Amino acid sequence: MRAAISAIAEKGAATVRMSDIAERAGMSTGHILYHFGKKDRLLLEVLVWSEGDLGARFQQAADEAASPAEKLDLFVRAYLPRHPGDERYALWTQVLAQRHDDAGRTVLTALSDAWEERLEAVIREGRALGQFADVDLPEFVIRAVAMLNGLSEDVMFGRPRWQHTSAHTFALSALERELRPTGGA
Repeated sequence: MRAAISAIAEKGAATVRMSDIAERAGMSTGHILYHFGKKDRLLLEVLVWSEGDLGARFQQAADEAASPAEKLDLFVRAYLPRHPGDERYALWTQVLAQRHDDAGRTVLTALSDAWEERLEAVIREGRALGQFADVDLPEFVIRAVAMLNGLSEDVMFGRPRWQHTSAHTFALSALERELRPTGGA
């Protein structure tokens, strides 16, 4: 998986070849094909591995965070691409562009659901502590994720508006405004 991520980072998800990955992994192309069958399946498996790694890193940081507000900040940072061409987002884009059978759609849904569940947990904690407003959680998560997905596309596309301001700051500010408890701090 690390060899695949490295090859994808260098060549891009769309142009990386199985032989590029095999060479980095010190394996034959046949060996890679035996395990994954085709490039589309390999990219899906690499995405699962990458998201598992990112989810674990987010959870570790969230467990060490001092407040729900800090966890929300960490969530937005983990969710948004770091820069145009971010390898993880490029991989998402490539995988989403493929046709998937029911099993592939189930995997992609589970990956997306995991991020929504992380956000829900942060919001629940903030509400329980009185630090976040009592928003309609399912509706809030849909809006938040839709906004973050749109911002992610902008960042990946390299929209000039994000050269002078941060998509992270913009998103966090929008979420915090909606989560600000009424009549208080």
